[in-house]
Amino acid sequence: MSEKSFNWKSIFVNDENASAPKEEIKTQAAVNTNDTKFPETNTIVNSVPVGNTNNPFINEILDVYNRGFEGLNSEGFDFFEMYKSVMAVGPTNPQSYQMAFTMGKTIKSDLSKEFLLEKSKFYISEIEKVYSKYDSTGNSKNKDLNNTITTQKYNLSKNITDLETQITKLQKEVEAKKAELARIDLDNKEMFAEIQLKIEANNLAKHKILESINTVVTGINQYL
Repeated sequence: MSEKSFNWKSIFVNDENASAPKEEIKTQAAVNTNDTKFPETNTIVNSVPVGNTNNPFINEILDVYNRGFEGLNSEGFDFFEMYKSVMAVGPTNPQSYQMAFTMGKTIKSDLSKEFLLEKSKFYISEIEKVYSKYDSTGNSKNKDLNNTITTQKYNLSKNITDLETQITKLQKEVEAKKAELARIDLDNKEMFAEIQLKIEANNLAKHKILESINTVVTGINQYL
């Protein structure tokens, strides 16, 4: 079986154009990128047990792996057909292996255990390559998101600190203005008292001078 490209749909979707189809990512092991396409239907995904999980993405991503697995297959009987046959009957049933191998011998007369195991390494290797690629992509996106969140938190925390500093400053200014307001009467008390005394003195001085003038006027009227 000749090696074919392992084409994948994007798992971590973040396309620049949201309306565009998911990008198909190919591994470096591809020989001819136009040879293999994802099949329109998936015949393996329901056969692989995934255990108990609440992860909402497991079926979607498992489907991607299974489609990629199918996309690696070529004409003839090799590990892929062996795998499908065994999974169809049951991987824990010893007879399923014998039945699949016997069927394979009718298609490929020189089929051997060694050949199947050797071909299995190719599929495993391609899956590992794609896993590594998406694992790296996922961790990179996780790191980028974490950095974005950290930056946003830092900026918001700084803004809050700046606002709190401004509020503290304004509160101090308010307290200072209140204290200044409270001191206005006290600070002007002596001036008010001085002014009042001067007004009183002015009244008394006027009264006295006029009194003395009127006395003289009276004396002129009386004695002249």
